[in-house]
Amino acid sequence: MDPLYNPFSPGAGSRPPELAGRENIVNDARIALARTIRGNNSQSQILLGLRGTGKTVLLNEIESIAENEGYITSFVEAPENRSLAEILYPQMRQILRKLSVLENARVAANVALSGLRNFASVFKIAVGDVEISAEPTPGSADSGDLEFDLTQMFELIGKAAKSANRGWALLIDEVQYLKDEELAAIIVSVHRVNQRNLPVIVVAAGLPQIAKLSGDAKSYSERLFDFPGVGALDRTAAIEAIRNPLIKEDIEIDDDALDLIIEMTAGYPFFIQEWGHNIWNSADSSPITLEDAQKASEKALARLDSGFFRVRMDRLTNAEIDYVNAMALLGTGPYKTTDVASQLGKDQSSLGPRRASIISKGMIYSPNYGDVDFTVPLFDDFLRRRLQQ
Repeated sequence: MDPLYNPFSPGAGSRPPELAGRENIVNDARIALARTIRGNNSQSQILLGLRGTGKTVLLNEIESIAENEGYITSFVEAPENRSLAEILYPQMRQILRKLSVLENARVAANVALSGLRNFASVFKIAVGDVEISAEPTPGSADSGDLEFDLTQMFELIGKAAKSANRGWALLIDEVQYLKDEELAAIIVSVHRVNQRNLPVIVVAAGLPQIAKLSGDAKSYSERLFDFPGVGALDRTAAIEAIRNPLIKEDIEIDDDALDLIIEMTAGYPFFIQEWGHNIWNSADSSPITLEDAQKASEKALARLDSGFFRVRMDRLTNAEIDYVNAMALLGTGPYKTTDVASQLGKDQSSLGPRRASIISKGMIYSPNYGDVDFTVPLFDDFLRRRLQQ
């Protein structure tokens, strides 16, 4: 079939043609956004899930909803090697510049821009060639304490947005890369704007350990945030994600071909897109058959092994590769850290730094005390295929 009309999109964060199985998450976000901009308290959200589950897609979808509700939005990805202050500064500046041209918000926005200038100064943020025109105001976001100063900035932006009958929606991807004190600063800032009924909402996404880390950072985080899980699609949603885009192109697919795709992808949205993309390109005509699905599986696995999986493997040292190989040889996770140590013939305590390093690289996480598992679905299968070569 003509690849020009292939409806599937296996890219990072690319919106699939059918956003199946996520209706509850999207609807909850829509309600929270609508309530917050109207001055009614609602929980911010942190989407939790493994890689390939479509968290970034959902953040993009929620951003679009926020814009339709009257929010000015900021989308950032928490980096591994830059500070939160550094990545938020240009976003906050952009928000305030947009608000400063609105008559009702001009005064409040200029007050906030003054605070932002202090914020940039105390956190030594390079502002490039363009200077903020507002004069600094002593005592405004200039303590050098991120938790205090970021809270002040959220409050100042919230007041400016409220003056314009607008809202600010901050969307943060890969939130697990925030340092503990940065995550705490976000939580305290959300707490303060909630107390003041200001139209500011945070929607973040990250790996499953973030719920625990949020609780460790601030004990009241579970009251401020909803933590919806973003996992594999159930069978009904997976079928919709595969079949509906094909129907729109007047293409049918046999049930046994569908069954094979669902089995191979385990219902994970990224892999469904990968298999869908390859099955379209493998098939000559409608209906798509089991033989087409088998050919597509070979191509999909080859692409994933040389790209998606291999890129992640290349981030690990040889010792770290030994550790994840030992996990994979134990079968399907989660894995007891004691079992991994036994597999390696090592003392568990000696493996702590190695395990911590792999966790910091976002390759594994601890779903429960004493357990580890992969953050990338089907990565254990990849490792076992690699070991058999």
